[in-house]
Formats: sequence, C-alpha cells, structure tokens
Amino acid sequence: MQHGDPEATQAGRIEIDPATGLARGLRQVLSPHRDARPAGLQPELIVVHGISLPPGRFGGSWIDRLFCGNLPSEADPYFATIQGLRVSAHALVRRDGAVVQFVPFHARAWHAGVSEWNGRSACNDFSIGIELEGTDIDAYEDAQYTSMARLVRALRSTYPGLGPDRLVGHDQIAPGRKTDPGVSFDWARLRRLVAT
Repeated sequence: MQHGDPEATQAGRIEIDPATGLARGLRQVLSPHRDARPAGLQPELIVVHGISLPPGRFGGSWIDRLFCGNLPSEADPYFATIQGLRVSAHALVRRDGAVVQFVPFHARAWHAGVSEWNGRSACNDFSIGIELEGTDIDAYEDAQYTSMARLVRALRSTYPGLGPDRLVGHDQIAPGRKTDPGVSFDWARLRRLVAT
C-alpha cells in the first residue's frame, strides 16, 4: 500500500501526525512486519541502519519488497539466502534523499533483532529504526544526511523521549553482530545538521 508524494518533503519540513504515527507527504509502503509496542512504551531511541539489496547495489524496489515480505528469491542468488526473513524499519532514506515510511512511528518495527542499549534489551520495543541505503564502506550521500536530519528533528518534536543522546547505530546496540551503518557514516555531520 503506497501513499504520499515522494517529492513533497525533500526541501521542506517533515511533520508527523501523532495520532497515526505517519509522516505527512512521505511515500508510504506500509509493511505487515510490525506490531504494537508494549503498553506504555513510547519511542526513546533512534537506531541508524545501513542496507543495500543485493549487497553493494543501490536503487530499485528490493528493499521495499523485503520489508513487505514479497522479495522474490529467484531474482538474485542472495535473495534465496534471506527468503522468509520478516524484518522492517520505520523508514528508509534512499541515496537521493527520498524518504519512504514502512511502519507508523508509534508502532514497533522489526529492525533491531537481539539488542541492548544502556542495560535495556529488546530495543525494538522502545526504538525507531531508520535505514540508510548504503554500505559500511561507501560514503553516504549529502542528500541522505539532509533528509535524515529533517526526519530526526521531526521525530524529536513529536516524541519527547528522543533527546540528543538517543541517536545510535545498529552496531552500538548489537556489537559483534552488526556493523552498520559502518565506518563511512559521519556521525558528527548528522549531529550538526540535526542541531541546526
């Protein structure tokens, strides 16, 4: 299911409807790979991921199809190795800066896996997962940093528990198991942009 205008917020401010958890104007491809957060929990952490499908290649609809559970195993040899994987993220920032939303921000996306942050396990329960189309070693694009900063600002204004210290990489909540968003990700740059 797709909604929204992919160009609408590329140069403007992103606004999130707290009642629906949806960002106005973003392209939405709603994933079935989600459920409700445990009672009383609100987003308190933003987890930055990196993804490319097939690995090292950009563009196309493969990430959308993975998150929606209809990735064709015969389309690439790698896809057969992840057949049946049930994962999602709240949003994806593509190489050109376009943002796609897959899960309402107040719902639980299945992005973190086995994870821990500040002594709390099961990070999916209290986090928002944002994927950047990229790899651990390829530089991320200027447009991705700009869009990511807009999205983080919108999330912080909607969910008060997302303070400045609540922005981490997948590698930080699943060390030894995950390496994304990788050494190519410029954390200082993102934090500067979020602050402006």
